[in-house]
Parts: sequence; C-alpha cells; structure tokens
Amino acid sequence: MHIAHLLRDESLGLRPLWCEDTMLGREISGVTATDLADPARSVRPGELVLSGLLWWTPDDGPAKAERFVSALRTAGAAALLAGEKTHGGVPDDLVHACRRHAVPVAAVPAHVIFRTITDSVQLRQRSGPGGRPALPEPTRERLNRLLAEGADPAALLEAAFAHLDRPAAYLLTASGRTVAGTTDAVRPPMDLPMDGTGVTVPVDVAEAGPYERLRLYLPEPADTPPRELQEIAAILATWQRSGAGHRAAAYEAASALGALLTGGAADPFALRAALLACGLPPQGPYEVITAAPDRWALAEAVAHLRPGGAAVGALPDGTAFAVLATERPAESPTEPLAEIWPRIAACDPSRPRHAGTGPRADGPEDLNGALSQARYALASGRNAAPGTSSVTGAASFTGLAALLTGIPEEVRAAYSHTVLGSLLAADNASSAVLLQTLETFLARDGSWARAAEELHLHVNTVHYRIGRIEQITGRDLSRLDDRLDLRAALLCRGT
Repeated sequence: MHIAHLLRDESLGLRPLWCEDTMLGREISGVTATDLADPARSVRPGELVLSGLLWWTPDDGPAKAERFVSALRTAGAAALLAGEKTHGGVPDDLVHACRRHAVPVAAVPAHVIFRTITDSVQLRQRSGPGGRPALPEPTRERLNRLLAEGADPAALLEAAFAHLDRPAAYLLTASGRTVAGTTDAVRPPMDLPMDGTGVTVPVDVAEAGPYERLRLYLPEPADTPPRELQEIAAILATWQRSGAGHRAAAYEAASALGALLTGGAADPFALRAALLACGLPPQGPYEVITAAPDRWALAEAVAHLRPGGAAVGALPDGTAFAVLATERPAESPTEPLAEIWPRIAACDPSRPRHAGTGPRADGPEDLNGALSQARYALASGRNAAPGTSSVTGAASFTGLAALLTGIPEEVRAAYSHTVLGSLLAADNASSAVLLQTLETFLARDGSWARAAEELHLHVNTVHYRIGRIEQITGRDLSRLDDRLDLRAALLCRGT
C-alpha cells in the first residue's frame, strides 16, 4: 500500500499538509500510534505514524516538533498523520519540521478515529501482493464510504457483491443466526451444510468472543475469487468493531434498568425513563430472562427471539438479564428459548449455560416480580443440574421438590441439618436405618402397613422406629405440618 492510496481514500477525509509528488509512491509497511515525545524506539521503517499530538504544547513548540519529526526521519517512518482533535488543528511548527526532514504529513479530522485508519491500511495489506485490493476500486471505495456513513451489514453485502451479479450471501453468527443477507438470500440457513457445498469465510475480529464470531457464507460461491471474499470479510470485521461503542452503551442502559428493578419499589417516572433509554416501550407487555454465567449467550439468544425491542444487561450481583417487548400470549417464553438454547450452548461447550424465565409482565409495575421469579428459576436450574445447560421456567414449580431447588445450597443444607439432626450422622448405622424408615413412611403417605411391606418389617417395628424419629426430631408425624417439615428436610438433603 502506498501513501497515495491512503490520501485518495475519501472515507477517511485526510487533509494533506505537505508531501512532494515523488513521495506518494512510498510503501506503507504497517501502522503505529504514538504520543511519545521521542518516538524513535516505537517506530519501524516504512510505518505510517498516527499521533494525537498530546506531546506538543505551545511552550517550546518548535523544539518539541523538531525532536519528534527528527526521530521519525531517523526511524524511517513513511508518513505522519496528525490528529486535529487535541489542539483544534495541526500546529505550524510540526508542518515546518516535517518539510525540513522530508516526512510527508496529513491532518486527521477530529471525527475520524485512528482505528478506522488502521483498519483501512490492514485491509489493503491483506488484499493481495503489494497491497493491491482484490475488489474493484469503485466497489472498495463505495464500501469504505458506507462504513464511514454507518451503513448496516445488509447494505455492505449488497454493495460488496453488486459487481458479481449479487449472489446469495449471508452474514451469520456462530449459532447460525442470520445478521444480514443479500436480496437474493431468501432462505436464511440455521445450519451450514455438511456436504462440502458453499464456502464459509470467518470475519476475523480478535477481541470477539465465541458468541460474537461472525462468518460470511455463500451457498453457491460460483466464480467469486477467494481474495475478494477475504477482503469483504475484512470490511465486515471493520463494521463489527465500529459497533462496539453502541453495544457498550446499550449494555450500560440495560444494567441501569436492572439496578432500578432490584433496588426496591422503583419510581414510575424513573422506570419509564429507563425503559425508553433501552429502546423498550413504556407500557409493556414484557418478558424477562436471566442467564449465567455471562451475558453473551443471553444476548445471542435474545437476538434469535427478538431481533429488536430487547435490552440485555447485568444486575448488581452480576447476573445477566434481558427484558423483551412482546405481543406473546400470557405465558412464559420458556418454550421458544428452550428450542434455541442448545444451539447457543454449543457455541462454547467449555462450560454449561443456564437460563431462567419469569411470567409475562403486563406492565412496568410487574417487571420486578417477573424478574424475581426468573432469578429463582435460574438458581433452580443451576442447582438441579449444574453440569448440564438448561432453561428453567418459573411455571415449572408445580411441586415441593422443584420449588426447593431454587434455594441456595447452603440454606438447604442448614435447614436439613436443623430439622433432621442426628439422623444425618454418617457414622451411625441406627441413624441410617431410621432415615430410611422415615423416607419410606412419608413416601407411602404415612401408611404403617404399606411402609412395613416396603421395608419387609413387622408393623410394630415401623411404629417403634417412627417413635424414635419423633423423639430425635421433636416432630409429631401424625400432624401434617410436621410431616411437611420432615419431607422438605429430606428433599433439601438430596437436592
């Protein structure tokens, strides 16, 4: 890639300040950003240097500019791109120093972030020998212009494949969700074919986690050159990185909503404002989902269920949660979430993923209760099967055993020991016999005869053992409340 390529890129808006025509053909080997007063050690030969000029001050300005540019010349820098944001422009001292040392210099407008320039250089370098782009120049310039305008991925795909008669092309997530497709891509594939047809090109974003990894997929690549697909994938990677700020802001807004919902009775006006900040309707109805161990799996699942009208954030205790606008009938979203969850969990099989759902919240005033139930459902699923990914709905608590699974393990253990006492002594054989008798007696609805038959004992023996249990626990097994207490204690011991 040459300096001329960079200066002609209208999407960057660079403003040349000094450069002789003979220097436009200088090869750019890489990019480095620095604000060191003496950058000699951080710059390699042929590199393009980006600087925000934080090192420069009006005091002793000419000397500072001379030292900085002299170091660039000594290091063999190809050119200097100086940011205008810090000082409202590029100081004349710096331009004069660049002219003296024959270092080309251009101004970077305040609205252009350095990462955009870095991506543009790296894109050309990946495009082929000598930095020549694989895509036709008009196509590449149009794509860069669309990126600068904040175009969506569908528009990027249309522009990228326009010169190839618009073959069907998709931008997919790791779980198979279609982020965008060309006009002819009428049937979004949830699963990529395993018969070798089509072509898949990863969209390489180093910082992307397993749920953010994208891929460009063409079911029928026809004669599309592989180098062009690589360049299109690099452009899509730039688009993905450019949205990081928006995603972070949306996450912060959702987390603020979560703090409001868990902080007690929320002021209706503050709650309305928080919902609007998240892009949610202020009147409902809503669905609420919680998830663990992180929010990325939940965000991908929500994107499957509701491409728009959803907020995903974290509660103050770190639990991931989502609030979705819905028109669904008044039932929990457990079933549709459960259908997609295995695909979500498969993106990162290193650890199980759990989700909990609450009942539909008809209005903002119901959100706190729905969230509480979704959190309890999440805890229940994690306690019941910690090693298996699962979706648990609050509507599944139809029995005592299911209800108890949502209680923290430490609380369940403490309750069991308090109620059963010495019956849990592992080194006491008689305690084990009494515990077995209690379990069987309660499982047979308090029937002496059926319990005796199950245990192969005389009824009198069962009466004796139950009497001993009553003495140890202080409970009366003829009373329903005491039976329930003991039954709950046994379930807490075994959950």
